[in-house]
Amino acid sequence: MKKERLDKYVSNQLNISRSAVRTGIMSGKASVNGETVKNPAAPIDCEADTVFYSGNKIEYKKYVYLMLNKPAGIITASSDKSRKTVLDLVPYELRRKDLAPVGRLDKDTTGLLIITDDGEFAHKCISPKSNIEKSYIVELDGDITEDVITSFRNGVTLADGYICKPAKLFDLGNRQARVVITEGKYHQIKRMFGVFSLGVNALHRESFGSLKLPPDLGEGECAEIGESAQKLII
Repeated sequence: MKKERLDKYVSNQLNISRSAVRTGIMSGKASVNGETVKNPAAPIDCEADTVFYSGNKIEYKKYVYLMLNKPAGIITASSDKSRKTVLDLVPYELRRKDLAPVGRLDKDTTGLLIITDDGEFAHKCISPKSNIEKSYIVELDGDITEDVITSFRNGVTLADGYICKPAKLFDLGNRQARVVITEGKYHQIKRMFGVFSLGVNALHRESFGSLKLPPDLGEGECAEIGESAQKLII
């Protein structure tokens, strides 16, 4: 049982300002279990009570889980005063107060990014202890050798001395490769290839755990993936 004020509940679930919701409730727009309620502070059971607002039933969601196909040129942040962020791409009806990206994709990196307001879930996703595989398609400015593949498999030592966890590297031909890592250090993939004097021209994340970017989700588009995301990743 989770008790919450009616106005806070409606505001959070529908992404409407609390003041607007209060006005609506006092004018008779809200009902709980079939009865009109005009007290914004009325307590409700989020999981058991049936709430309507403006004639529409509110489906309770404890947390929101979203998948974004991130385009290049967008920063992975919750807010920025001058630059467009990944949260700016979330449709209004899916926005919630505490939404945040899970981990980071560099500004010019594209592909799958998870966004949620479930902080515990997000922490598990990015924790090195979780060993969640993340797969990327990489376009390089040079050719991959067997020595590079072996070094990735054994753990690349970066220029600053950090030893990366073992990674999988598959040569796809035409200077393209698939890289699978289980950690996410700053610019890690670019730095790993840099050890071998290979530059990364493009980087695209195609999967996170067993969650794959669907081919019909266009760049800049966002889709709700629901609580099933936890089972796919954790």
